[in-house]
Formats: sequence, structure tokens, C-alpha cells
Amino acid sequence: MGKKIVNPHQPGTFSDFAPSRDISGKKVIILLILLVAVLATALLGLLYIVPYYGFSRIFSHLPLIMGLLSGLLATAILISTGVLVAVVALGRDVPFSLKLRSIAAKVLLPVLVGVGKLVGLKREEVQHAYVAVNNELVLAQYRNGRRPKSILLLLPHCLQDKDCTVKITYRAENCKRCGKCRIKGLLELAEQYGASMAVATGGTIARRIVIERRPDLIIAVACERDLTSGIQDTTPLPVYGIFNQRPFGPCLNTQVALDRVESVLKELCALR
Repeated sequence: MGKKIVNPHQPGTFSDFAPSRDISGKKVIILLILLVAVLATALLGLLYIVPYYGFSRIFSHLPLIMGLLSGLLATAILISTGVLVAVVALGRDVPFSLKLRSIAAKVLLPVLVGVGKLVGLKREEVQHAYVAVNNELVLAQYRNGRRPKSILLLLPHCLQDKDCTVKITYRAENCKRCGKCRIKGLLELAEQYGASMAVATGGTIARRIVIERRPDLIIAVACERDLTSGIQDTTPLPVYGIFNQRPFGPCLNTQVALDRVESVLKELCALR
């Protein structure tokens, strides 16, 4: 099979990690977060106004109580939105941003995907923007004094050459370093920067590896679906996500930009 030319605009290629793409991802997420906040606040107002006149028949002060509760909840939503937007825009940690990152991973992503559809954005576009912002939040929490003592480089099995017979699941160091796939280069980077490395064949094994290794931070390489679900599953453990490249289609001889992985390792190790 001849080597297929990679489309630089295909999801998962290196162009997704250029600075201009990250800035675009920030703008998408900020706009979606603001839209979600506006919709949620409007919904709270509607839930209060519609049954307003019925509340007074139950208890004379109930409209006031419901108004206060709705106002407090709306205020909490707007403050949380402001904190998230500040972290995304500034790239710096702020109070409560760690807790908000966990909430964003568990709750916000599905909402953003739904709202994104309303404004004409594809799921993959929202996922790319979300991961770019998640990465900013992860780096932000380490720029204010906290340091990752141990880093796990977690990789999908599809990075290995399809004809290779060497078993590297769990033990990536079994690799013979023939250079036919990216595993050799990734092992060298892990050794150079003092990170551990593991290869998983699926989400279940990936979770087991994380439980066994107990790293402070994970640098994960995967496709859109696996990467976003992995970030959700491991929260509050920070995961820096890098999309793989798929010149031959999904799950077959996939690749990853080694310079992208090295730049992240270099920045994180400089903070250690």
C-alpha cells in the first residue's frame, strides 16, 4: 500500500495544534459557555415567572423565596461562567478553577455539544475546542506553584505498526525500536524527560493502568471520542490531551506529532 498523503486540515492532524487553532478553540468554547449561561439564566427566569401567580396561593411568601433561590442559582451560574472564561482567556489559574475543571469535564461538555449543534458546529469541532481549553486549564493549575511529580504518557495501541508482533500493552519498553512507528520516538521522549509510558488497547485497560501507576498528570494521545471520554473518566486527575493523526483511517497505523509531545513534556518538566 502506498503512503497516503495527509490532509493538513483533516481532524487530528498537526494543523489542529497550531497556535491559531488553539486561539480559535478558545473563542469557540468562550462563546458556547456564555451562550449556555444565558440560556440557563433565561430558563431559571422562565421557571420562576410562569408559575409565579400560583405560588402565592400556596404560601404568601413563596414567590419571594422562589425568586431569591432562582436569583442565587443564576448568580452562581454567571460567576462560574466568569471564572471559566477568565481561566480560558488568561491561561492562568484562579480560585476554584480546579473544581470548575472537574464540573466542566463531567457536565459541561455534553451541554456544549448540544448547544454547538444549535449554532451549526459539528461534534468534532466542539471536542477539539474543549480539549484545547482543557489543556489550558491543566497547564494553568501547574503555573501557580503546584508541580507534577510524576507524568504518565498514555498511548493508544493503534500507534503501533499493524504488522508488529511485539506485545507492548502495559510494557511499552518491550518495543524493539525498529522505527517503523512512533513508539520508538515516544519511548525516547519519555526517557529523556523522566516520564513513564504505557500503551492501552481500550478504555478499560487505560483506566487500570492509571489506577496502578497513580500519576500526578497524564499526557494522553487518542482520537476525539476516546480523548474526551478519557478526560471525563479520570477527573479530577488532570489529563493533557493530544489528538492522534489518522492518515490511513481510524485505528490503523495512526501517528502523533512527536514535536507536539516534546513541547508539552518540556514545559511540564520545566515546572517540576
